Amino acid sequence: MIGPQSLPEEQLTVDQDREMADAPTEAARPTRWGFYEVRLFPAAGGLMSYGPDLADSFREAGVLTGKVIKGAKPADLPVEQPTRFELVVNLNTAKALGLTIPQPILARADEVIE
Repeated sequence: MIGPQSLPEEQLTVDQDREMADAPTEAARPTRWGFYEVRLFPAAGGLMSYGPDLADSFREAGVLTGKVIKGAKPADLPVEQPTRFELVVNLNTAKALGLTIPQPILARADEVIE
């Protein structure tokens, strides 16, 4: 039996999003499911994701880049962490796996894919 997975966002996993998202619903592995860091995977068929809002992170990276372009020393800029996170749930995958997602999780989700 293969249990829950939490997969990091790395180029290898991003390049293979479809294959990895398809894995939870493979008939040969009905107990396999994935919890991912980016919304890309549930949109491709994975069960759910919780992680930083990438659009917000890219905006913040642009702000920091602008400061460097205007003359700020990169070493003088503070290290920043994401402040906005998003939860995405794919109910189609949950149904295929025979899972019921609790209502409080659905209520907190930023996006529910049906």
